[in-house]
Amino acid sequence: MSRTLLIIKPDAVERNLIGHIIARLERAGFRVLAMQMIKMSVDGAREFYAVHRGKPFYDNLVAFMTSGPVVPVLLEKENAVADLRALVGATNPEEAACGTIRSDIARSTERNSVHASDSDENAAREIAFFFP
Repeated sequence: MSRTLLIIKPDAVERNLIGHIIARLERAGFRVLAMQMIKMSVDGAREFYAVHRGKPFYDNLVAFMTSGPVVPVLLEKENAVADLRALVGATNPEEAACGTIRSDIARSTERNSVHASDSDENAAREIAFFFP
């Protein structure tokens, strides 16, 4: 079994989609090991997304991720990172495959409803950030 992290972003929390997203994860064979609703601080969001520092979208991403509550979810499954990335879909919902979470519920590239770790190494770092 491997582990990965999903974050339900403020736009999805605001639209009451937490249960919908969790149900999709469970139907796809993921086991929820831990989850919490938090309000990220600006400093915390800057630290979490430090890999994007200097990119044109960084400040907007930090502002968005601190605009409301988020729900980090620790997940377990064989091939967890790749399977979650496939279930979530492309960052831009217009490019996401039909039936993926972002294709179905995301409103834009900036408000794409969920974050998913993109590698085993980043999953470990991101899990430790929210679930030390």
